Amino acid sequence: MEIRVLRYFLTVAREQSITKASEVLHITQPTLSRQLAQMEEELGVKLLERGARKISLTNEGLLLRRRAEEILQLVDKTEQELIEQEEQVEGKIAIGCGEIASVQLLPELFEAFRKKYPRVTFDLYTATADHIKDRMDRGLVDVGLLLEPIDIEKYEYIRLNQKERWVVLMQPGSPLAEKEAVTAEDLAALPLILPRRLSVQSEVANWFGDSFDKLNVLFTSNLSSNASVMVEHGLACSIAIEGLIPRWDQTKVTYRPIDPPLTATSVLAWKRGQPFSVAAAKFIAFAKCFLSMANT
Repeated sequence: MEIRVLRYFLTVAREQSITKASEVLHITQPTLSRQLAQMEEELGVKLLERGARKISLTNEGLLLRRRAEEILQLVDKTEQELIEQEEQVEGKIAIGCGEIASVQLLPELFEAFRKKYPRVTFDLYTATADHIKDRMDRGLVDVGLLLEPIDIEKYEYIRLNQKERWVVLMQPGSPLAEKEAVTAEDLAALPLILPRRLSVQSEVANWFGDSFDKLNVLFTSNLSSNASVMVEHGLACSIAIEGLIPRWDQTKVTYRPIDPPLTATSVLAWKRGQPFSVAAAKFIAFAKCFLSMANT
């Protein structure tokens, strides 16, 4: 498959029309149709369902679309990195991070780095540590701010001193909101939302002990901001990392720490042996020095 033809395919998938896609691509309809037919023949699968009014994707087409988007994103990123090699340090650094308190360390780090390299910009991607790590493995994220526990055997990292505290999210009018801290016994009969990551969920399970298997778990959620919507509407309480929750509107959803306390740590990590752009390599070197001083 040629990169050019993958771009053709994605345009057709987006426009759902050969006619519209050919106009966007500035090529003739016969040429575009021929290129797509050759790709289907080369792959030995049917990618497009050609309806009377619009074109839709087969299951194989949906898979190719997902992979093609990843491939082209990586191609574009690589092309940009090659350009950067010949110019003054500039470019975009992809940073992945969760909704954790350690994110508050990033503004000062970014500001200090941009004073030295003002032409560098950042792309912030928010997701769970597992998802960010997967994007790091595929070269789509340069550096990840990851909540532990997580397997970082293949990565270099800086473990941050800031502790990530576990809390319970609840409605402001909940009886739990009258407490200074919430115990496992307080939560035993309540509908709950637990973190979706299994490794993190295991930490919560250890905190609950033998009562964990008896919990009324209504939801699992990968991000606390989504879980908070369920909490606000009174469907459940959510057990989550405190992270940036103190910045939320406490009149809609509030929180209390759990007792006994449970904390976690986070790491700033990058893949070992990964070829980085000049900008990303300089950012990693800068972050090592900056955060080592911040950790002392």
